[in-house]
Amino acid sequence: MIFQKRKQKILQILAQSGEADIHQFADELQTSEITIRRDLNRMAADGMLYRTHGGATRVDPLMGAKAFENKAAVNVKAKDEICRRAANEINDGDIIFMDCGSTVYRLCQFIKNKNIKVITNSLPVVYELINSQVSINLIGGEVDPARQAVHGKIAEEHINRYRATKAFLGVDGISAKGLFAQSENEASITLAIAKNSRHTYLLCDAGKIGKETYLKFAEINVINTIITDYEGFENVLFSQRGVEILKVE
Repeated sequence: MIFQKRKQKILQILAQSGEADIHQFADELQTSEITIRRDLNRMAADGMLYRTHGGATRVDPLMGAKAFENKAAVNVKAKDEICRRAANEINDGDIIFMDCGSTVYRLCQFIKNKNIKVITNSLPVVYELINSQVSINLIGGEVDPARQAVHGKIAEEHINRYRATKAFLGVDGISAKGLFAQSENEASITLAIAKNSRHTYLLCDAGKIGKETYLKFAEINVINTIITDYEGFENVLFSQRGVEILKVE
């Protein structure tokens, strides 16, 4: 069965039941679970469904925020190149903050064998690193199910107790005017992490550059280094404001 036919069948299943797991899709479409995972990631990136840990749910038009799984499935190749470069900045013995950004999450695969400590509010980061060489400090507070992350005042107080050598952050948008977020919760966590880190890295694919979203929460100088696949005039503006640009191919 070709992708277009599988796609229609997947959408039919979700229209009827609202959600399904990978095993169910594979049975009904008579195909492998590997193929289904690939199809679901592709459809999530196109906004046709929401990915869950074990399958997918149909798109709810009333749900404004993207679920974490869908954000993680977008621009995977660029995110991996950015994170491979970011991993080169991390040395054994480092204490690093990692926020709940979908690009930051993809850094996990490149640091599992490093003797470091990670402080994070991201549940997917914890799940990915739990059986690795990395020591994990999970930030406490209220869990946001859609973002699979911990937010709130208690989380900020937790962050303020620690000092990190480096922080790896994501944002919803960045321009010469500053850093932008979709929510006050995420903005507050980003600022708390940046305040308690010796050096802050922004992991940012080209789609975020020049994008100004709901909330401007900080100036550019909160960030020390931007690691990106973007090449354009904004990089010059960032550099003029004292931000280092590390560009990947």
